[in-house]
Amino acid sequence: MGPPSETHTAARSARILIVDDEPQIRKFIDISLRSQGYATMLAETGLEGLTLLASKGADLVVLDLGLPDQDGQDVLKELRQWSRAPVIVLTVRAAENEKVALLDAGANDYVTKPFSIEELMARIRAFLRTVPTTAEDHPAYDDGVLRIDLALREVSMQGQPVALTRKEFSLLSLLVQQPGRLVTQTQLLKEMWGPTHAQDAHYLRVLVGKLRSKLGDDASAPRYIMTEPGVGLRFLTKDR
Repeated sequence: MGPPSETHTAARSARILIVDDEPQIRKFIDISLRSQGYATMLAETGLEGLTLLASKGADLVVLDLGLPDQDGQDVLKELRQWSRAPVIVLTVRAAENEKVALLDAGANDYVTKPFSIEELMARIRAFLRTVPTTAEDHPAYDDGVLRIDLALREVSMQGQPVALTRKEFSLLSLLVQQPGRLVTQTQLLKEMWGPTHAQDAHYLRVLVGKLRSKLGDDASAPRYIMTEPGVGLRFLTKDR
């Protein structure tokens, strides 16, 4: 038998905290994660979850918003004061402004209930995957078709250079450094054009359209850049 794959090795070493007051959901996620080699910790209240995270640490947190002792958003805000662990929120809240508020409060992503375990696992893999972004001899992304090298500021498709403007490269760089994460329009606008343009969503729509065109990406069936209308953009990983 050959050596274990990098993905499986990473899975075995990753510790995931599940904070959800519904026993069936907790058990369902726990079994699914452990079957993939992840180590899990379970909590049914916000206080228990915060205590476990503070005392034992975690590589990623799955956090339900509807907790019995306090709102999950309050747990998120407290957690973000001292932890940088990726947080995937489970929520039944579907309004765009509530999703944006969660992401701006420090959530890395959200999954809307009812959810498929395949979708949740794909999000988890995306956040736990190690993506080199600083070493000059490694690209930030390379799937055999699209190659993005942040250190050299080079982008190519099937070995052919892709000429991007400074703004186009900046947007792609922001997204690829947060693989799988949903980045809000507000965050992108502030980062790209400054705080006075936080509401100028049309700037972003035009820029995304130009970037997609150069990458050969179809907005209706995206391979690399997915738009969640009214919320933000996500750089799709190989799992998605």
